[in-house]
Amino acid sequence: MEPPSAQLTIKKRQGRNQYSDQIIAEDILPLRMMLIPAGTFLMGSPESELERQDDEGPQHEVKVPQFFMAKYPVTQAQWREVANMPKVKQVLKPDPSFFKGKLRPVEKVSWYDAVEFCDRLTLHTNRQYRLPSEAEWEYACRAGTTTPFHFGKTLSTDYANYKSVDKRFRAYSPVTQGRYRKETTPVNHFEGANAFGLFDMHGNVWEWCEDRWHDGYDEAPDDASAWIEGGNSSSRILRGGNWSAYPEICRSAVCIYDEPDMVSNTIGFRVVCSAPKT
Repeated sequence: MEPPSAQLTIKKRQGRNQYSDQIIAEDILPLRMMLIPAGTFLMGSPESELERQDDEGPQHEVKVPQFFMAKYPVTQAQWREVANMPKVKQVLKPDPSFFKGKLRPVEKVSWYDAVEFCDRLTLHTNRQYRLPSEAEWEYACRAGTTTPFHFGKTLSTDYANYKSVDKRFRAYSPVTQGRYRKETTPVNHFEGANAFGLFDMHGNVWEWCEDRWHDGYDEAPDDASAWIEGGNSSSRILRGGNWSAYPEICRSAVCIYDEPDMVSNTIGFRVVCSAPKT
């Protein structure tokens, strides 16, 4: 079978967001790759941000070229199709997730698994897929905002999947406690994309990034490239929070790390690919 065409067909939706659909199989949700426009932003959080951690700074200006990012985290149906493609470096389990559902995000996948997924998809489509750099991820999540979340100053379980508790005990909770679901939700469960047309950037599953862990952003790249020099070579960055995380852990600037072979029902990923230079 011939792989899908590598030619980019960029479309507009409602006169706002541009995107390119990557068909993996006819009967599953396509990878809708949203065009993230080029721009400059302040990466990290200000010292005044509530619950800020030292590794979220210092804030620094980053210039980001345009690129494509998946509208949603990779789903279990998308994962299964790619897991059945010829391997590049390692075998992939076709059904690794703890919470089952073809439209739920795939989880219990390691950083190595996510890289293998990207490599297989690249060969199948003749289009270069990869994990986002940490800077690309934060820039795409913020979508021009400077608040703790792209929704604003607080988070609500009406728009994101996380561990909600009474605001008397946790920062960033709304007046009402909301619903703690205790599991993942389908990637298209919520309304309320950010300005770049992306969903599930706060909560549901952590998302692997390409970068190694560093203790802060001193000497970090200012061109949005992955920071793979120095730091901890046995760790990789995770972004976005998850279904069991408190709201302050789901902030746009929060970064954690884990070993690249780590698997958990709180960890998934989304893909990016290059866009024509402007």
